[in-house]
Amino acid sequence: MSRKIKWGVIGSGGIARRRTIPEGIVPASNAALIAVFDPNAEANQAVAKQFGVRAVADVDELLRSDIEAVYIASPPSVHREQAIACAKAGKHVLSEKPLGMTVPDAKAMIAACKKAGVQFGTAFLMRFLAQHQAALKLIRDGKLGKPVFGRAQLSCWYPPMPGAWRQDLMTGGGGSLMDMGGHCIDLLEMFFGPVQAVSCFTNRTVHSYTSEDSALASLFFENGALGTVDTFFCMPDEASQNRLELYGSLGSILAKGTIGQGSAGEMVAFLKGGTAGYDAQQARAADGGVTIAPTPINTYRAEIEEFSAAIIENREPSNNAAIGLQSQKVLAACYKSARVGKVIKLT
Repeated sequence: MSRKIKWGVIGSGGIARRRTIPEGIVPASNAALIAVFDPNAEANQAVAKQFGVRAVADVDELLRSDIEAVYIASPPSVHREQAIACAKAGKHVLSEKPLGMTVPDAKAMIAACKKAGVQFGTAFLMRFLAQHQAALKLIRDGKLGKPVFGRAQLSCWYPPMPGAWRQDLMTGGGGSLMDMGGHCIDLLEMFFGPVQAVSCFTNRTVHSYTSEDSALASLFFENGALGTVDTFFCMPDEASQNRLELYGSLGSILAKGTIGQGSAGEMVAFLKGGTAGYDAQQARAADGGVTIAPTPINTYRAEIEEFSAAIIENREPSNNAAIGLQSQKVLAACYKSARVGKVIKLT
């Protein structure tokens, strides 16, 4: 029988209960859920009963158990202290994004895990979507040509709710940009490489909570490509198609519904075999695109299996600390740009 990493969860309510535990940890071939903690004791007991595991009273009790890895799904305001506590207890850490409230938070978490000799990862599950990986292969194989422009969109309707930490700057660190824009920026960096500079607008367009409900970020990549990320908490769910658009000198890869929590969306590639000459008529074929539809995989399970495999094989996971730190740096630059009204270069 193959080895299974013993997992604990901090923040068992919310996304952990809805998706990561039932779709990720429980069905993973190399993982086993052992114990869960949430400050809402009633909710935590319900999660423990639902999945047949131990409910613990606090983080210290969780860390005294025989778990090997911890999935942190609590508000970002407590990520730093919880990740450091896990590291000191010798537990591997997979943290939800953002890693912390600030870049120094993220660096402190990474340093603590490095000092303790434990793995540290970032839960950017959308990297694992089969269609995103297929698009990445096309780009790496040169099929898109020189990257030119990328757009990533993720929006939803998120009205004011008591206790919603994403709507409070003191617990979430930001709103639609921090929560959903982080995924979009990370995907564009996966496809096009690191961001070099940003310009950003944020606003409270509809809702009155302290976090922004609207954000638009313009990105300049180190390879010269441009990009935009638009993300809102104030659009009806059905109004946003969650578009992903990747353009290069040899064509485009266009998708809707691949950015999100599902296992697949619609993706089509319009690619030329070589460099085309200028067409003064700018004619476009009515169709002719190639559908990209690999066998779907569950991204929650994929991220847990990858991190567990990295622990077993004693190697760095693909969902590593570096992508989390880079995301934190880009987000910090975006918020600074929105505050001061200037283009901000990453350092």
